[in-house]
Amino acid sequence: MDALDVARWQFGVTTVYHFLFVPLTIGLSVLVAILQTMWHRTGNERYLKLTKFYGKLFLINFAMGVVTGIVQEFQFGMNWSDYSRFVGDIFGAPLAIEALVAFFLESTFIGLWIFGWDRLPKRLHLAAIWAAAIGTNLSAYFILAANSFMQNPVGFRINPDSGRAELTDFLAVLTNKVALVTFPHTLAGSFLVAGSLVATVGLWHVMRNRGSADTGAYRFATTFGSWVVLISSALVLLTGDIQGKIMTEVQPMKMAAAEGLYTTESPASFSVLTVGSLDGSREVFALKIPYLLSFLGTGDPNGTVQGINDLQAQYATQYGPGDYAPIIPVTYWSFRFMIGFGLAAAAIALLVLWSQRKGRTPTSRWLLRAGLVMPVLPLLANSFGWIFTEMGRQPWIVFGEMLTRNGVSRTVSLTEVLTSFTAFTLIYATLAVIEFKLLLRYAKAGVPELTPEPEPTDDDTERPLAFAY
Repeated sequence: MDALDVARWQFGVTTVYHFLFVPLTIGLSVLVAILQTMWHRTGNERYLKLTKFYGKLFLINFAMGVVTGIVQEFQFGMNWSDYSRFVGDIFGAPLAIEALVAFFLESTFIGLWIFGWDRLPKRLHLAAIWAAAIGTNLSAYFILAANSFMQNPVGFRINPDSGRAELTDFLAVLTNKVALVTFPHTLAGSFLVAGSLVATVGLWHVMRNRGSADTGAYRFATTFGSWVVLISSALVLLTGDIQGKIMTEVQPMKMAAAEGLYTTESPASFSVLTVGSLDGSREVFALKIPYLLSFLGTGDPNGTVQGINDLQAQYATQYGPGDYAPIIPVTYWSFRFMIGFGLAAAAIALLVLWSQRKGRTPTSRWLLRAGLVMPVLPLLANSFGWIFTEMGRQPWIVFGEMLTRNGVSRTVSLTEVLTSFTAFTLIYATLAVIEFKLLLRYAKAGVPELTPEPEPTDDDTERPLAFAY
């Protein structure tokens, strides 16, 4: 073990942990805005109760996401200074815009939304949550644009004197074909997480608090969240199909590793199960669906998909001696876990909708247990999706331009990285317990009782701000 190994583990752990909060924040911000819009248009108090209820869960999650995200960015200077030095001109631009525009937009209007319940006119208050939701989604786009440069570097040149990558076309970075398809795919995955949480909490209250005055609100939340899950699942599959074709074009080794495809095939079969040799160089056993991989990768059932061994030989000639294949089992199984967990969440949502058909009240304990698992499944799907995305790019930190081993800080020792890794992991474990207990506590508490809110007047400037949560 050396500093490079620990630095990779640290970045991987902090990234996956941070991304437990990100999709819920992205999706829930929009769903809360939709609920408040429904209250604004109809005046039905159940939508107001649901807005405040799920808004509270959104704020808890948002706070945790901010804390973990700040630590993640520090690692670029701490453990990956050579990487930052090489691509800082390019990678830093979208991250700077994300912080100065999107995050400030998001955080400012979240503050107005929190404190403005009894001070802002209803339309302005509604606009505040929509502005916060837009800021949240803009943040996602700029961060994904930065990551997409690592997958498919565009809009730059290498300065022969400094050896650094310099930005030549910022629009090309923002309109990177990888970013354009990754963004909707990520949004769909985020709504899958948020819809699962909304449906699960609603289902729990429907089944545990039958006959309460707020049963109608919980039934609506359960149905609303389940439909969000089903629609977003369809969008995940659609955008994932497009993403697979672009991945085959710009990162053929990642597609080959995802399918355990060792030799170039035309047509290529989709691997349901592949067992490879211990050295990862050949296929031992495989269960396949003919023509499907060619269609997924190229759009043509008879299309050619390059294999791992052929690409390894090509890259060795192009970039010099070395092993250019990622860890095949990790890439292969993370791809399948991503798909499997997402489809499982959609299946449970379908069962939940079926159980409520024609006004029925669900009674099955097994359905309740499945419902409680539902929010975890898309979180796992998102996590394995990012593991696949990042591990499938290896050994490159910037595909075709910089190897991961060349991006680590040269002056940071194994002891220093190990110390920070241990400290961050312990802190994150503590935050995870706090987050879970807070979400569980307020989710069990149910929708709030409404109290009359005075309309804002010209003489209420001395009245203190009201924290609605």
